[in-house]
Formats: sequence, C-alpha cells, structure tokens
Amino acid sequence: MNRAATLALTPLSVAYGAGVRIRNGLYRWGILKSFDIGVPVISIGNLTTGGTGKTPLVEFVASQLAAAGQRVCVLTRGYRRQSSGRVMVSDYDQVLTDVSAAGDEALLLAERLRGRVAVIADANRVAAARWAVEHLQSNVFILDDAFQHQQIRRDLNILTLDAANAWGNGKILPAGILREPIKELTRADCVVITRANESPNVDQLRAAIKQVSRETPVFTSQMKPFDARPLKVANHAFELLTDHASPVAAFCGIGNSDSFFSLIRRQGHALNYTRAFADHYNYRQSDIDRFIKDAIARGAKVVVTTAKDAVKVESLNFDLPCYVIDITIEIDEAQPFLDCLAGACDTAVLKPA
Repeated sequence: MNRAATLALTPLSVAYGAGVRIRNGLYRWGILKSFDIGVPVISIGNLTTGGTGKTPLVEFVASQLAAAGQRVCVLTRGYRRQSSGRVMVSDYDQVLTDVSAAGDEALLLAERLRGRVAVIADANRVAAARWAVEHLQSNVFILDDAFQHQQIRRDLNILTLDAANAWGNGKILPAGILREPIKELTRADCVVITRANESPNVDQLRAAIKQVSRETPVFTSQMKPFDARPLKVANHAFELLTDHASPVAAFCGIGNSDSFFSLIRRQGHALNYTRAFADHYNYRQSDIDRFIKDAIARGAKVVVTTAKDAVKVESLNFDLPCYVIDITIEIDEAQPFLDCLAGACDTAVLKPA
C-alpha cells in the first residue's frame, strides 16, 4: 500500500481501532462474558490478516494432544465456506463433507487429522463446543484463528507472528494489516514466531515482543516440507519433481505466497514461473488452463502447489503433472512449548516426536 492510500485510510483505521479497544475493554471489565466450556481450551490465532503459518501449528498441537490420548476437537469458522450453520467436517473416524461446505482450511485439517481429531465449522463456537462435549465426548478444544474471539474462556492463548512481516506498517485495518493494536499481545500466554528461518530480524522481533509483554514466553519455529505427492493418481514419472533440473511452475492462493515460493527454491528446484492467487481463492478450470498455458510457455515440465490449494483443485484437469507439497511446522526447542500444552490440558508430559 502506498503512502497516499495509507494516509487516506488512516481515519478509518482510527475508528476501527477505537471499536476494537472498546470491545477488548468490555471483556477485561467483565461486561462482556467469556463462557467456560468445562474442558481445556487452546486458542491459536494472530494479530494480523494474511498467513502466519497458523494452520500447521493447529495441526501440530492437535496431533500432539491426540497422541497423548485426548479426544481433541478443532473448532473453526470455516472461513469462506459456501454453507451456514454448523458443519461436522470430520468425526473421530472419517471426513464427512467437502471443501464447499467446510472451507479449505477446515477440510485440510480434517484430512490431515483423519481418524484422530474431530473438526467442526461453526461461527458460534460456544454452542459447537457444548454440542461436541455432549455428542462426541470431546475433552480438549483447539480454537482455530481465535485470538480475537473472546467468547470462550481459554486455558492457553497462543499468538502466532510471522517473522518476515510481524505487523506490517504498524497500522490497524484498513490502513495496515493489524486486526488490533500491538499491545494486545499481552493477552497471549505464549507467542510462536513462525518462519524464523526466513528472516534475519528474529532477535529484533523477540526484543520488540518483550518490550510489550516481558513475561510472555516466546518460541521460534520453521516451516518444513515433509512430503511431495501427486495431486491425483500419478500418470507421470515422479522423477519430474525429484529431478531438480526439471523446470517447475508453482501456484497458490494463501496468505503468504512468497513464503511458499521461497520454500520451493530452497529445496533446489528450478522454479521458472509462479502465480499467486488471492487467499482462499476458489479456482475455476479457466484459471488452471491459463496458468498451465503460461507455465508451458516458460518451459515448465511440472507444477507444484500447497495442500490448502489442493483440496480445491483436485477435481480440475491439469495438462502438466501437478504435485502437492505438504508442509509441517517445527518448533525450535520444542520441549518448553510442549510443557505449556501439557500444563494447559492437565495431560501427561508431551515429548517431541
């Protein structure tokens, strides 16, 4: 955003920020109530719009707690889903719906956590949690993208910050990317800095966090690829991807597309064409046809995308072999972070995998 646009939007940011401060104050003063669900609740969210690597962290936390024997349920709004009300995306056995009803992130979590964790999409997360306690016997909840959602009392409030762009220009929406003032990170019980390996400024960011909230534990993490799989049943040799000399094209519709493209390059691939779509983009066949045409014109032999995009394009046709790069989060010095989880959920000591 250029300086003129930022200045023009600043009055709206001031008004928006005032509303946010009033709402947060009403919760602090007890005028607006946070409901106690009666079982442990972990919230994972961020201060900004755009991607901070939150979804891989939700998966990591859910996997750790499920492995410790907890009946974990992820509660999400199901952002940009084409449905309303409550959608049971998955139970503890199977995925029950599709991407249009669930939303891309909710369906991705359901597929990755299949058979271990339940996922529910519902804007009313208080009602959804109470329903899941009664009908699914869920005993731990993870609130996805819920730092601003204060209606449920949480036992651990995790805030994610992107090392490469923690708070943009420091301004609140719409002049900046902040959903609320930086000082609100004092509500966090711990902060996870994501993509720490992609920024030289992690020490400065850690110091800035400590200036606002000196006692809040700060952890760093990295995004790591752990698998590359064909989008559909492979009808092309996998060597097209494993041969790093073979030209690759990449596309995605996520909050931080540059991070994904940089990851592909760090893996040594000859990335000769990229296309960033809007976050949560709903692809049409014409979008893929145009992308493939442009990729071929630049010499690409294979296409790669993210797992979040894959759930929306798997029914479409590709004239080049398409592979999905699955990404996981790796917490640096993981044990103190796992101790925070275990303490919040009153479960057995968790150990790094």
